[in-house]
Amino acid sequence: MTPKNQNNPSTLSIRNLTIEYQAKRGAVQAVRSIDLEIYRSEALALIGESGSGKTTIGLGIVRLLPSTAKIRTGEMIFRRYNKTDYKLEEEFDVLKLNEREMRQFRWKECAMVFQAALNAFNPVLKIKDQFGDTARAHGYLQGEALKKRAYELFDLVRLDPERVWNSYPHELSGGMRQRVLIALGLLLDPPMLILDEPTTALDILTQRNIMDVLKELRDKLRFSLVFISHDLSLAAELADRIATVYAGRIVELGNVYDTFQNPRHPYTIGLMSAVPTLTTHRDNVSSIPGSPPDLIDMPTGCKFHPRCPLAVEKCVREEPALVPTTGPDHLAACWRWMEAKQFLMPNVK
Repeated sequence: MTPKNQNNPSTLSIRNLTIEYQAKRGAVQAVRSIDLEIYRSEALALIGESGSGKTTIGLGIVRLLPSTAKIRTGEMIFRRYNKTDYKLEEEFDVLKLNEREMRQFRWKECAMVFQAALNAFNPVLKIKDQFGDTARAHGYLQGEALKKRAYELFDLVRLDPERVWNSYPHELSGGMRQRVLIALGLLLDPPMLILDEPTTALDILTQRNIMDVLKELRDKLRFSLVFISHDLSLAAELADRIATVYAGRIVELGNVYDTFQNPRHPYTIGLMSAVPTLTTHRDNVSSIPGSPPDLIDMPTGCKFHPRCPLAVEKCVREEPALVPTTGPDHLAACWRWMEAKQFLMPNVK
């Protein structure tokens, strides 16, 4: 269940998406029956521990999953709007596109910026050649027109166009490569951009710079943004809504204020309690006990119950659905969501 926003239509509607990886021991249930709306021009953050299924959701949207993965069920309805009057032009199911259509969909309708920027570039081609390859594959600008467009994007991401255009990837710093990759992702002006841990392994000042760039770009270009991260502070700063992912399912979904000020799922509360703040006493910082579940041999009922201090017999028997809690737009999949904050965050009002 996902709330509808009547004032802002969705760019992508995901319904009952299930993705599995084939392993020797059996099927790894990486994504399980996810329903999600990504609204036009909004920033949605997917947060959770490593292995929770965040990146698989992103890869599933652009259908760049490894060969061992299979999309078992679901549909992903993508909507293209006119950029002048925002009227709906076309909608289609991404999962029904053939390979030729998918190549056009990627980068033109939805671009993905991966975690390791150096690995995303061809090391023997200059940046200008990599822009040229992407533009040529989509029948886009060439020559001086492409160079002018690239220079505009480099300015937007705070890079020196002359230096970057003629450089090889290894001649740029990590933060510069990441920003070049963001610029390349925006080359065809796609209505949706997916960022997978864009600031991992970068120093704090470079992270700050990239976050400022992303906020500026969203204000100017108005694209939908899916931000995959385990860094709660970055998600809180950049996102309009937060989706907490655990064991392949979304267990809490709400706007950024509700999620951080009034969390309703014990897992979300656990993630927040593990992050120290300037005002937090060290005795109040605690990690979530235990480990994420085996995605081949899942626990019964709520998948978080072996690690949850509020678990009761019903949690062991039945898996809760994602339902409204404090309001229609704040959802949680927990049998005891009304008590969670009171018992797990007693000193937070």
